[in-house]
Amino acid sequence: MYCPPTVLFYRGRLDLLQEPRMVAIVGARNMTRYGMATVKKLVPGLLEHQLVTVSGLARGVDAMTHQATVDGAGKTIAVIGNGLDVTYPKQNAILQDQVQQTGLLLSEYAQGARPLRHHFVERNRIIAGLAQATCIIEAKQKSGSLITASLALGENRNVLAVPGSIFSENSRGTNELIAAGARPLISLNDVLEEVVLQR
Repeated sequence: MYCPPTVLFYRGRLDLLQEPRMVAIVGARNMTRYGMATVKKLVPGLLEHQLVTVSGLARGVDAMTHQATVDGAGKTIAVIGNGLDVTYPKQNAILQDQVQQTGLLLSEYAQGARPLRHHFVERNRIIAGLAQATCIIEAKQKSGSLITASLALGENRNVLAVPGSIFSENSRGTNELIAAGARPLISLNDVLEEVVLQR
């Protein structure tokens, strides 16, 4: 990947970095019921095919992706924008512990590092770099998820976006990604074709 981290700190299963098939799932922090339903539908299918989920442990789509993976006894990697000993947001404290116990928690920031705004933009390149494909579930016109999509495209990775209502603010970003050439994510097979069948 472009501009790789100088060092990565971790807790959990470092062996997950050797897994051949990873898919990043990111999206709105303030997700709608549509976004929630999409994650609930998508993640179990990914786990059935032994895919590793990658996300950023943020509120909303990220946290739900990790939780659904943990609940389904799957493999998940969380890339965070602060030190491993810091929990952000606080409401994800139990989930962060679950991820480091059963999956892998990664950060390029040392112990005690606070969750600064620019850290989250920087960590997005690691999320994009780890995965063969990046799935955007919901995104406003200007959001961190779109930054992750752009970074993934820059790394020659596949980008998929869930289409949504033209009246939903949370679907404006994903609909624009599709208009720009991203693959519409309308079924599990769309992801499998980009990650499993192309290897």
